[in-house]
Amino acid sequence: MWISKTGVQAQDAKLQAIANNLANVNTVGFKRDRVMFEDLFYQVERQPGAQAEDGTASPTGVQLGNGTRMVGTQKVFTNGNLQTTGQSLDVAIVGNGFLQVEGPNSRPAYTRAGQLQINSDGRLVTAQGQRIQPEITVPANATAITIGENGVVTATVAANAAPSEIGQLRLTQFVNPAGLLALGDNLFQETAASGAPTEGVPGENGLGKLKQGALEGSNVQVVEEMVDMIAAQRTYEMNTKVLSAADNMLQTLAQAAR
Repeated sequence: MWISKTGVQAQDAKLQAIANNLANVNTVGFKRDRVMFEDLFYQVERQPGAQAEDGTASPTGVQLGNGTRMVGTQKVFTNGNLQTTGQSLDVAIVGNGFLQVEGPNSRPAYTRAGQLQINSDGRLVTAQGQRIQPEITVPANATAITIGENGVVTATVAANAAPSEIGQLRLTQFVNPAGLLALGDNLFQETAASGAPTEGVPGENGLGKLKQGALEGSNVQVVEEMVDMIAAQRTYEMNTKVLSAADNMLQTLAQAAR
């Protein structure tokens, strides 16, 4: 019964991750979660290779498992599909890398969501209002903004004037992006597991390029999540069947003892 309990808990956690993935299927820059499990300790009644009564070595031994547990969740950082929007401040990252923003408590945070906007001070910010780092200020009389694949931001301030460079969008990458801390609001933060951030120009040193007028959609595959959900539901049901079977066996024993 206790072994089946661990299986029920594991599938409940997996269903929670699947539900979160499906809920964020239309969230820009969202990366799906994958739940990882491991088996628990074993009750070893006879060691593999132990000597039997007739002097021969046991080829397998007797090892009885004690269930499973969730060992962790992992963000899967595959690229999502590009969605063309035609908005000049929408930017998609094609490849590796994150945009750095000023996160909570003025600590650096990182995002894949490129829904950029201009705040009241003329600075480029995310949809939640976090300022892009390094800061870029757009002139109040700018009539057009262009963002190149290499992150160079130019603005046209008069109808007949040549565009002038106003800043440079840079990208940051990590040795282990799966080790980043998910803060919500499309933000991630550095941890000891992720490694130190490495900043660079888009398109160089393994960093992705920028695509203006587009957004990176969620990398959640609805069909895959639905299949995983069905499998998790059936596994949950099978573990509850084992619970019912163990309960019936105990009930039979109790009745025989009367």
